[in-house]
Amino acid sequence: APGPLAPASRLGAAAVALGTVATLAVAGVAIWQKERLIAGGRPVFLELAPVDPRSLMQGDYMRLAFKLPAQAHSASREAPGVPRLQVAGPVDDRGVARLERLVQPGEPLAPGELRVELTPRAGRWTVATDAWFFSEGEGQRWSRARYGEFRVDADGRALLVGLADADLRLIRADPP
Repeated sequence: APGPLAPASRLGAAAVALGTVATLAVAGVAIWQKERLIAGGRPVFLELAPVDPRSLMQGDYMRLAFKLPAQAHSASREAPGVPRLQVAGPVDDRGVARLERLVQPGEPLAPGELRVELTPRAGRWTVATDAWFFSEGEGQRWSRARYGEFRVDADGRALLVGLADADLRLIRADPP
């Protein structure tokens, strides 16, 4: 009959359990933050310039590029300990933001302006993400996209929640 677990075995089992709990906690907090941003973030549309490649490993997707101020394209990429680049611009009556200038974190904005934090991706700056994934064979539907629909919080954190056509009508996937 097997004997009681050795102290080292119990310690190893406890470490695995603690690691699992920590991983689930981090994932849960990240999901909660995104859900909170979706529910409470300001809805905003950003004009995009889509390109429709196909990736053998990832399937069908649309690579996204957003209209950003020229200074954002030449700004150095994020370095450890340096805040992310932020841009700002006015939002029109339809909810379309026109990002026109770089801003410093905490810098006051003009009335009617919105702050958006940029993310470094593939050697350039983008808003939240640079890709929109969709089911195989739905490329034609998504090719109508002209705007990305985002939720943006007061600190400028943005989350892409959908794509819209030139008239700001949301493009929906077919139900499964």
